[in-house]
Amino acid sequence: MLHYEFLHRIMRFLPNMRVKHSYRIVFGVFGALLAHICEIWIFAIAYYFMHRIDGWGTLIGNFEGSLMDCAYFSFTVYTTVGFGDIEPLGALRYLTGIESLTGLVLITWTASFLYFEMQRHWKIIDGEN
Repeated sequence: MLHYEFLHRIMRFLPNMRVKHSYRIVFGVFGALLAHICEIWIFAIAYYFMHRIDGWGTLIGNFEGSLMDCAYFSFTVYTTVGFGDIEPLGALRYLTGIESLTGLVLITWTASFLYFEMQRHWKIIDGEN
């Protein structure tokens, strides 16, 4: 839902910007990145609290338990980079799977969104020539 709202607002805002269309695309890219960062931090906060509460599992490896460690882990899971320096145990493994699937879907959605915005940009350029 969060990602939809970000992309929807970006799509409504971009045509009203009084700058070159290519700059609008750059704004769209940064807006989409901001959406991804917010989503990653939501998962990071969930990892942080689940790690601190008994019964939800733990994160082991190069992990000290800080919120920044959870954010780093969340970035690697969301983007499916998965360096392997932090490993989930217990119920946290399920959340890790959900986050990696969510990241995959939302990143591809963003790529499609930006591709369609670029197509509109190319049509505008072709119309000017």
